[in-house]
Amino acid sequence: ADNTREVTTIEHYTQKANMKVFLHYEDNEDSSLHKTLKITLPKSWKTGPTEKILGQFVESYNQSHEDAKLDMTVMHIETDAENEKRIPLASDAIVIDVIPDRGNVYICHGPSKTLEEIDREKREAAEREKEERARTVQCTHFGCKNRFPRGGPYPKCQYHARPPVFHETAKFWSCCPQKKAYDWETFQTIPGCQEGICSEEKEEQKQFLGGCDLREELHGKGSDLKSIDDFNRVQQGGAPVLDRLKSVFAELDVEAELFDQVVDGLKMEHGEDNLDAVAGDIGKRLKSTLKAMAVERLRIK
Repeated sequence: ADNTREVTTIEHYTQKANMKVFLHYEDNEDSSLHKTLKITLPKSWKTGPTEKILGQFVESYNQSHEDAKLDMTVMHIETDAENEKRIPLASDAIVIDVIPDRGNVYICHGPSKTLEEIDREKREAAEREKEERARTVQCTHFGCKNRFPRGGPYPKCQYHARPPVFHETAKFWSCCPQKKAYDWETFQTIPGCQEGICSEEKEEQKQFLGGCDLREELHGKGSDLKSIDDFNRVQQGGAPVLDRLKSVFAELDVEAELFDQVVDGLKMEHGEDNLDAVAGDIGKRLKSTLKAMAVERLRIK
């Protein structure tokens, strides 16, 4: 009984609470024709179709743009999605199901589609993909997504020489350990380090590696490596700590140009090829700075 009352209260609040949306028209090269409109939706609109929001914006826009009116029949709306992408909304989708409170809605050119039309297009696309997979094979080189007819002809290929590594939250190719990603989409965009011709012959090695695989592989070569960082140092060669430090600073919003200026200055002091000394000097200065911050912030003597 208590659960029923709680659900009823939530539904009642959802229906009664005011819902605001921000409407943006930016789909025009002439910025003077752009417009942003903030509206509070009537309660009945929250459970109505999204086309009402589009109609409201077009009506408001046309009142102030007599010479550049929009035609609602060839417009549609989109909302924000992950990875800074947008997704188009069906004209008959229910507002409260697809648009968050105080969400951004974008008015775009191109006719809108109904839920049935979008669903049919998805089914047709899935069928086309199924048919393509049935008559083609995928390249077996690591990281290549090309598909081609079985037996060729084989297209050009950009791929990775070694398998991917999935270690804790990090994702990277074992041949390119300096290029790490922490989400699948970014990992997928890491370009291959090799060029050649696609192949349908399966690689005679593991399809992916973990931390244990790398440690075992490197220990087998007589190495004293005990961690992924040790592996990265060997793979990158020389004084790779500078490359890693540059990457870390970039994540902390320290510009790459600023880091390069510091390194170039220390190279003049220690010698162009003495990268270990440059790295050591930066380490000492960072340590000194961190100690000063600790004393100031934590009052450590």
